[in-house]
Order: sequence, then structure tokens, then C-alpha cells
Amino acid sequence: MNAEEVRFLYGYDRWATKRVLGVLDGLDEAVWTRQNAVGDMSLGAVLVHQLGAAQRWRVAFQTQGEQEGPKPEDEALLSVDELQRRWTAEWAEVDAWLAAMTDGFVGAVFDGVPVWQMLVHVMNHGTQHRAEAAALLTAQGRSPGELDMINYAEEIAAT
Repeated sequence: MNAEEVRFLYGYDRWATKRVLGVLDGLDEAVWTRQNAVGDMSLGAVLVHQLGAAQRWRVAFQTQGEQEGPKPEDEALLSVDELQRRWTAEWAEVDAWLAAMTDGFVGAVFDGVPVWQMLVHVMNHGTQHRAEAAALLTAQGRSPGELDMINYAEEIAAT
């Protein structure tokens, strides 16, 4: 895997996350906060966790594991608007980080694990939580639509 392929994966992750975030406006607060919707978490908590995990991994990559990064899961449950605002800020950070990413970084090994495998894990983790959220949202009549990577790839190919 190389840096350009990682940028593609992060592009897909953003595209799919935006589709989920895009159907949240006006969502009933009871749906957002209902406990035990996914394990012991609410829909909101699942999506806040997705953000926090992405932030922590980025910070860990940028600081070579010296810093942990934010943990929004430890705060009071973010509102939909605040979650969207924080994702926008995170994507600005990701853009700067990805622009400087090298093939050497992607091919490096940390604690015996190739960095590219860690990067793919971050994307896969986001996919899991988006799928959980999409199922809950679809049950509320708010499907985010197709979230498959091939749909993103076809959309990119068409532009």
C-alpha cells in the first residue's frame, strides 16, 4: 500500500461519514440519546466514538505515539451540530496530515505491525460504526443511502 492509496481510503471514509452526518439534522433527541441502541451506547455515542477514535489514531500517527489525542466520548454527549462541527475541524487536520504522508511512513513498522495495516484498521473501524448508525437511522426512515466503497470509487471515477 502507498500514500496515495491511503488518501483514497481516507477520502472514502469522509464521503461515507458525511452521508451519515447528512441525515442527522432534525433527528429526534430521544433517538440520538437512546441507550443500548448499539451495545450499551446510543446512536450519538457510537458516532462520537467514531470521531474520537479517528482523532486519537491521527494524533498517535502524527506524534509517533507520544500523544493520545482527544476523547470526546468522555464529555457530555455532543449534539448533532457539535459532532458535525468537530468532524469538519478533524477533516482539516486530516487534510494537512495526508498531504505530507509519504510512502515511507505507510510502509514503516511500529510495534511489529506495518503502519498501512493500522491505517486500514482505522478505516475499517469507521465502517463498522457507520454501519451501526446507518441501520439505526434507516429504521427511523433516515437512510444515508449506499455507503459501499465502490459507490465512492465510481463517483470519483465519474469526476
